[in-house]
Amino acid sequence: MAMRKVRSAALIFIFITVLIDVIGLGIIIPVLPSLIMELTGGGLSQASMYGGWLIFSYAIMQFLCAPVIGGLSDRFGRRPILLASLFGFGLDYILQGLAPTIGWLFIGRILAGVTGASFTTASAYIADVSAPEKRAQNFGLIGAAFGLGFIIGPVIGGILGQIGPRVPFFAAAGLTFLNWLYGYFILPESLSPENRRPFQWRRANPLGSFKNLRKYPVIMSLVVVMVLIYIAGHATQSTWTYYTMEKFSWNEAQVGYSLGFVGLMIAIVQGGLTRVLIPRLGQVRAVYIGLTFYAFGFMGYAFASAGWMMYAIMVPFAFGGLAGPSLQGIISSQVPSNEQGELQGGLTSLISATSIIGPPLMTNLFGLFTSPKTPIHFPGAPFMMGAILTLLALAFSVRPLRRLG
Repeated sequence: MAMRKVRSAALIFIFITVLIDVIGLGIIIPVLPSLIMELTGGGLSQASMYGGWLIFSYAIMQFLCAPVIGGLSDRFGRRPILLASLFGFGLDYILQGLAPTIGWLFIGRILAGVTGASFTTASAYIADVSAPEKRAQNFGLIGAAFGLGFIIGPVIGGILGQIGPRVPFFAAAGLTFLNWLYGYFILPESLSPENRRPFQWRRANPLGSFKNLRKYPVIMSLVVVMVLIYIAGHATQSTWTYYTMEKFSWNEAQVGYSLGFVGLMIAIVQGGLTRVLIPRLGQVRAVYIGLTFYAFGFMGYAFASAGWMMYAIMVPFAFGGLAGPSLQGIISSQVPSNEQGELQGGLTSLISATSIIGPPLMTNLFGLFTSPKTPIHFPGAPFMMGAILTLLALAFSVRPLRRLG
């Protein structure tokens, strides 16, 4: 009973930590196009392409550094790594808020990629304190924190963006430092000394992490599925603001409200319904159902003809969130406790690798089909690509998941 209380308290803390972190990220989303246009003097189509390359610069640094962070958390514990990451994020937001040129904005995103360890370490922390049969539901807490953070963050960002496009960056910095202080005084260590392992550079790199995962056949067989899902996800993550501004003439506040509703739906599904539906459906069926809803949602977004339709489509799209925690639970159950940090670092590198591909792909599709020279004006092209990739992921998932019974 005492151990159960400790685990519950730890999960609540990680939920709050990720929540505050995501609020900081969400605050800047509605104003990023305006800031890019201010720094470059270009239009929305050009800003979307710059936005894609900004995400690319963040992702490639996270791809290179996440295995190092995961390995360090296996060696020194989760607490110091998580706190260092949060402090670095806070400094980075200040740098971006003060950026005088687009080049400085790129430097800020590169530094953010280096320190972007909080989600990696939070995932490893959850694996540390969760019983194997509860991991899928508990990983859903991270999705719920994302959802709730995107309810609060973009709404605040949209409102503050009316004052100026740089104001939300300083608000994000303040929240991140508040999170750091909270963690410094409250966060306990989750990885006991006997479960730690020596840090090895040959394993602390993307190729080393993936090579080590080869001894877990189920994990490697699901890599293709995860790659396709995360690339598809950038249809919404990388182009939502540009798409809704272009097609429906939304301003920063309207973008913020829409993202807030997206976050609300994600929080309901991943914060509550996953803990009920995944045990009843089973992880394998939950993956199939989630991917089907994702594909349906992407196609709906692509052909939406009015702003209210985006809100209606968010409801079935949110049920696609059943797939992620289920896949993560399946993968995590194949790895011993002293390699969970390395596993989560490898998965973060995988996600970052898709972010190297996804944002330039989706934002350039958007820029191509919305430029004055395009033969076909179709702003929904990124969402159609997302639907195609999700259907491919569904097809590729059948064989490895059947092996799990």
